[in-house]
Amino acid sequence: MEVQASQKDALLLELVDYVKNYYFLHYNPLGLIDDIILEIQKEKKVPMEAFDEFYHDIASIYRFRNGEVQLEFLFDGSSHFDKYKREWSDYFKQNVRAFCANKFFIKAVLDISVFHNYGHVAHLAGDRLKYFLSNFFDLKVYKYRGIMEIAS
Repeated sequence: MEVQASQKDALLLELVDYVKNYYFLHYNPLGLIDDIILEIQKEKKVPMEAFDEFYHDIASIYRFRNGEVQLEFLFDGSSHFDKYKREWSDYFKQNVRAFCANKFFIKAVLDISVFHNYGHVAHLAGDRLKYFLSNFFDLKVYKYRGIMEIAS
């Protein structure tokens, strides 16, 4: 959990940058400039607190799925902190790439990171991200009850 907290800001910035670049490549391959593209390009200040619940949920899902409690022997000289940091970062980035195949994920991230000035759009986009994670992993993350598998 400490590793995930230490990585949060860097990974969320990477998430936003990756989604923006993915949007440019896949939804504007000709590089045409319109009002939306200009707004995406100019937006530098991202309200990262709007991603807190998303980050917490995906970190919880990672711990749920990879909840190994036994420490293993590391023969490469690295610490368990470094190993877990590397594995968590790889897992997060791999999932972000997979999430980008869904246009609703991209729209939600852009709504939070770029178009956040339009009232409660960021809050609604955060709810959409939570719903997206539930469907993607077939898991429901509850604040007080923990994680439960979604019955098919």
